[in-house]
Amino acid sequence: MENTPKRGRGRPKAFNPKPEQTTVQALDRAVHILKVLAEGEGMSLTELSEASGQAPATVYRVLSTYEAHGMVEVQPATQLWFIGQAAFRIGSAFLGRTNLVEQARVVMRELMSDTGETANLAIADGGEVVFLSQVETHEPIRAFFRPGTRGPIHASGIGKALLAYLPTPAVERIVREQGLASFTPRTIIDQDLLLAEMADIRARGWAVDDEERTEGMRCIAAPIFNEFREAVAGVSISGPVVRMDRETGRGFGERVREAADRITEAIGGRAL
Repeated sequence: MENTPKRGRGRPKAFNPKPEQTTVQALDRAVHILKVLAEGEGMSLTELSEASGQAPATVYRVLSTYEAHGMVEVQPATQLWFIGQAAFRIGSAFLGRTNLVEQARVVMRELMSDTGETANLAIADGGEVVFLSQVETHEPIRAFFRPGTRGPIHASGIGKALLAYLPTPAVERIVREQGLASFTPRTIIDQDLLLAEMADIRARGWAVDDEERTEGMRCIAAPIFNEFREAVAGVSISGPVVRMDRETGRGFGERVREAADRITEAIGGRAL
């Protein structure tokens, strides 16, 4: 009988360094450049240098290294840099940790078909929501969030649906750390009003982004729960107010709530 070799741990024994000792500055700068590039739709060397606050020569060396590994690509004609296929494959490894996206996909397609509006899947990351997947409507006017897009948690349908199931001190901490930025005249920028909204969301089971992030767009969202009854993700539909008036939105609320419950069950979660 063979002995299974022990796997090495991620750090040496008695390794208890100070935070500044665990950071490789050159790598830190390089990762920052990659993050800046990921936020754009193709960026020039000059734009990347200005946005990252690093010298053009430094940025070029980093990009050249990334390019050799397929992490970034450059279009010769425009000299614009883009995220490469290797970076996508690495990022996709995160999705491999959970079957959430896979299980949600079928439900999201049905939700889009039933409502005629774009269906979205997102999780919370601190004071923001991160979109994981989307099933677009066939309508010419529609919302679009590519995977990895971030948005303010207090001005998002899914964000508010997740905030509603956090303890009040946790919501207050997020407000204290992230603030309540205003994006439209309808954005909730008062903590007491936000907490009152959370109570309403819990009472009905779904949230509304009523032109709070973008004027002319409305979103209906509901939370997805894990096996511990923790709200870990959210599903939503979003579209222009000309198609999603308030009466239509109320009618869609239960449909979105039902979709969230189906995804919760599919991933082994337990709804409240």
